[in-house]
Amino acid sequence: MACLSPSQLKKFQEDGFLLLEGFFTADTCVAMQQRIGEIVAEMDVPLHCRTEFSTQEDEQLQTQGNTDYFLSSGDKIRFFFEKGIFDEKGNFLVPPEKSINKIGHALHAHDPIFRSITHSPKVQQPHFGGEVSPHQDATFLYTEPLGRVLGLWIAVEDATPENGCLWFIPGSHTSGVSRRMIRAPSDSGPGTSFLGSEPAWADNLFVPLPVRRGGLVLIHGEVVHKSEQNLSNHSRHAYTFHLMEAAGTVWSPGNWLQPTPELPFQPLYS
Repeated sequence: MACLSPSQLKKFQEDGFLLLEGFFTADTCVAMQQRIGEIVAEMDVPLHCRTEFSTQEDEQLQTQGNTDYFLSSGDKIRFFFEKGIFDEKGNFLVPPEKSINKIGHALHAHDPIFRSITHSPKVQQPHFGGEVSPHQDATFLYTEPLGRVLGLWIAVEDATPENGCLWFIPGSHTSGVSRRMIRAPSDSGPGTSFLGSEPAWADNLFVPLPVRRGGLVLIHGEVVHKSEQNLSNHSRHAYTFHLMEAAGTVWSPGNWLQPTPELPFQPLYS
């Protein structure tokens, strides 16, 4: 698919998100799923690095936002977990393969399966994901001056309201960005904080977006969206990454995610 049709572009501009069914083949999805199974089977996360992933402000600041394991994960493959899957000593209460919320943030760089899918976009935050509270992607990834961010969310398995599909507030991207997550200065130690605050979004504003395996969801960086915890018997794997507008912008030094000499950001077009 070379470009969006006029009707698709109009819907994306109005809603802040767009579903493209059947964008990836079943074989591609199976390859991603099998590879993740291998990566999880081989994972070795020290007890002191086992953190629960959250986009809730208080939880985020208390857990991964203040750990070097998270803040230095931009050029590595690391593991972040669902809530309630560890005992008080950090041991797993569930099988490890059922514990993962998110794997990030450099699958696209270090694994050939995911590198072949994402190629080399300008800015990426690739991961497999689980439950995520209401948020805007531009809270966590932004340029100076503010440039556009586009999320790409690939359904590796069928995603339904029962097993954790995405939920959106249509049109919420027109209200601007409500808060920013910023990294503490390098000389003050690891840590993050927030500028601004997240509104209390009413549940009845959200609409579900079921997606069949292979579907691609385009997500405007300022649209409010979430995914619920999967309490069903069916897994829901998804692979996501982000593209950032580069023309006339500078990647903000306040971002938690920073390029490294080992893994600089690569342009989509050169």
